[in-house]
Amino acid sequence: MGAGVVAKAVATVAAVDLGASGGRVMVGEVGAGQLRLHEIHRFPNVPVQILTTLHWDILRLYRDVLDGLRSAARDFDLAGIGIDSWGVDYGLIDSSGALLGNPVHYRDARTDGVVADVLSTIPAQELYAVTGIQQLQINTIYQLAAAARTPQLCAARTCLLIPDLLGYWLTGEVGAEMTNASTTQLYDAATQSWATQIMERAGIPARLFPALRPPGAVVGELLPEAARLTGLGGRRGLGGRGGLAGRGGRGAPCPVIAVGSHDTASAVVSVPAAGRGFAYISAGTWSLVGVELDRPVLTEASRIANFTNETGVDGTIRYLRNVMGFWLLQESVRVWSDAGLPADVDSLLQDAARLPPLRAVFDPDDPVFLPPGDIPARIADACRQNGQREPQGPAETVRCIVDSLALAYRRAVLQVQELSGGQVDTVHIVGGGARNALLCQLTADACGLPVVAGPVEATALGNVLVQARSLGAGPADLDGMRALLRATQRLRRFEPAGDARAWEAAARRLPT
Repeated sequence: MGAGVVAKAVATVAAVDLGASGGRVMVGEVGAGQLRLHEIHRFPNVPVQILTTLHWDILRLYRDVLDGLRSAARDFDLAGIGIDSWGVDYGLIDSSGALLGNPVHYRDARTDGVVADVLSTIPAQELYAVTGIQQLQINTIYQLAAAARTPQLCAARTCLLIPDLLGYWLTGEVGAEMTNASTTQLYDAATQSWATQIMERAGIPARLFPALRPPGAVVGELLPEAARLTGLGGRRGLGGRGGLAGRGGRGAPCPVIAVGSHDTASAVVSVPAAGRGFAYISAGTWSLVGVELDRPVLTEASRIANFTNETGVDGTIRYLRNVMGFWLLQESVRVWSDAGLPADVDSLLQDAARLPPLRAVFDPDDPVFLPPGDIPARIADACRQNGQREPQGPAETVRCIVDSLALAYRRAVLQVQELSGGQVDTVHIVGGGARNALLCQLTADACGLPVVAGPVEATALGNVLVQARSLGAGPADLDGMRALLRATQRLRRFEPAGDARAWEAAARRLPT
């Protein structure tokens, strides 16, 4: 339990969950045999192009967070707030505590060519042996290397990842939560500490990085202004709503509590598995496909396969591979909508389900699909280059996307067993992808394994479970949390039904 926190039979907490395409503020109620989630405020996360640079609209996101917390405070007596988001992106803070410009989006082109520059100084094998992180040009190390000689970095005194930045604005407290820090490629996977030697060799000042804190630690109580804007209790002795008195007039301070602040870390908490023989797919804008381990896998074979070792809740390792995910569908829908074509996702998926499987497939992890733009045209080009008939129209393109994602999941599940030495008997799909029945069934078919789909709001549920434990309510360990999820959440099971040989043949069409 966090220092200064009073144990509660039932903890009512707010989960701020920011994804790459949208955010939400949820309220969770956790107690013995009890886990309920209420949606309070949902909002889009739309990047902004300023001249040639793509930025996150972080001030708009913070405004939405405040609005959501204020709405939650009207109906619930909140005992805590937890914040999670996507990884790798950051804000720079100067010596006065001010933000030095809107954070740059990981899809911005500033990292083009930077990976080779960094690897000329730190060989890829050595970098992986320390950090264990998948080689992606979006990683924080490459973003900071690209910014090395900019005025902003020269003026910066602190680098805060997105959840830590929002927590700083709410509490005034500086720190770095470990699960998100582990995504930066500036973190030692074995010692679970900052890799300062890697920072120095990459030309990144180690002084920028604050002390690490684990999930469950109390970040701090709300600053007076944050308490006033949200209607929640602030720092002790400052009062709460209506004079900032908290709901019910008790004026209790509402702490911000560190959770698994990388959204996948919180989502993996909510994998409703029994035992250890499971793989998970956290399916959203990105799909994270992997297993939960006790220690990192830092072998050369793991590096070549491009698997990543990220810290999870309770010191676990999220051993996984990033797959491009629903970004392919989201960006395709945007392109079709801009062109005046029908672009209703549910209708497109229904149309795609009626089409023959595996007519054409592509590798979702090809870097050509990372930047925004005409994804359908890139898919057609990839199919054409592999000697396949290119998809004709939106429905065929959606079918191609879903088949290709299932094929990528199959590859990752097979590889993760070989590399980790473990066996998988069930695949759990959590997050928004759990709603996609076509993808869930195709994943079962492709992997030849049963798929359990749900919960959809896995990240928010993991967020509230870790907060509740810090407050002395709910299960005390991951096994208990997962048992509570199985007992309270709606899950759906898909059995493999397809022809395994067809998936093997489709895999051979892709470049190795």
